[in-house]
Amino acid sequence: MTTGTEPAVAELYRRHLSKGRASLAELTGGDQEVSSHAAHVLGADGRRFLDCGGYGVFLLGHTHPAVVEAVVAQARSHPMSTRLLLEPTAARAAAALAGVTPEGLDRVHFVNSGAEAVEAAVKLARTHGKRRLVSAIGGFHGKTMGALSLTAKELYQEPFRPLLADVSHVPYGDAAALAGAIDADTCVVLEPVQGEGGVIIPPEGYLTEVQRLCRAAGAFLVLDEIQTGLGRLGSWWGADRERISPDVLLVGKGLSGGVVPVAAMVATDAAYEPFSRDPFLHTSTFAASPIAMAAARAAVRTIEAEGLVERAAALGRTLLDGLTRIVAERCPGLVAGIRGAGLLIGVEFRDEHTAGAFVLELHDRGVLVNHSLNAHRVIRFTPPAVLTPSDVDWLLTAFDDAATTLEGTL
Repeated sequence: MTTGTEPAVAELYRRHLSKGRASLAELTGGDQEVSSHAAHVLGADGRRFLDCGGYGVFLLGHTHPAVVEAVVAQARSHPMSTRLLLEPTAARAAAALAGVTPEGLDRVHFVNSGAEAVEAAVKLARTHGKRRLVSAIGGFHGKTMGALSLTAKELYQEPFRPLLADVSHVPYGDAAALAGAIDADTCVVLEPVQGEGGVIIPPEGYLTEVQRLCRAAGAFLVLDEIQTGLGRLGSWWGADRERISPDVLLVGKGLSGGVVPVAAMVATDAAYEPFSRDPFLHTSTFAASPIAMAAARAAVRTIEAEGLVERAAALGRTLLDGLTRIVAERCPGLVAGIRGAGLLIGVEFRDEHTAGAFVLELHDRGVLVNHSLNAHRVIRFTPPAVLTPSDVDWLLTAFDDAATTLEGTL
């Protein structure tokens, strides 16, 4: 019960959400986000931030009019479904998504989050007898129990053991190591570029060889494109970089259009057959809600109509070149490497302390970025594909200033 003056937001976090989250907020002055548009987030005090973080969700930026209008119209007419009747928004969203996925991936199973998409893929693999799971060291696939079993990070796993049995992890980018770990009872789950692992780009030809090995062994291949898909890498999918087509493709983050959470598992006819045959085998009350379907369809159509895949590729080259130049000129001693594909860019510092300090320096200059959950020395830039030239200047100037400041103090 609230009486008198409502407590401050930070105090409400401490009482009802997370003491740790409230303490972290103190590092950035307790800033709050109350509205957003395009690449910008507005704080409660009127301060404007350039959002180059958001964990990869905002490829279309914030509150994109096409997505917002689709969602608002759906909310006014039919926001949630009974799940007893056919619902046309879901059918149209599935067709839109299947229309841009790699060849053969035509069956769409909508869920509410990326972790749920991973869980659906693991269960689908089980229906085919694939009871052994293999993922890569440094990979990140979520924190629900099945997804966490695949996420190779002891920090997140240890409090929740025992996790799923028969799970192994191999070095990322090493096809020979994978070859020795799979057989006909295996489901392989990999990212085409490891995002939370620190923007790790595998050697050219790796994905092609992974697909060949899985087909030769009779293993089930799941490509986790929750962060990398829908144009983030400057191509529709990471799979497109080597023209592969897995048994299952996982989609999320950008599928929301930055408006309503939604994710999906997209499969081939053969892979999806058990779920297609029995529609009650794996279900969720809120999955494929009409408002989420309106967002997903609008997001896919907007990415196509506005050429955001091509724009992500061009912007990514500009930003990667600019960041690389600044590091070479301002702080070569602080940075171990810069790498990226499209608008997924990682700057790896020589230690975690410097990476954390750099995040705070950028925050002080109004730029929001993320550290990488599986690689704390890497800060990750995942800006929208709707950045304007002035946004690009803002980002590069802030990075230059932060680099100059830290080079002189550390």
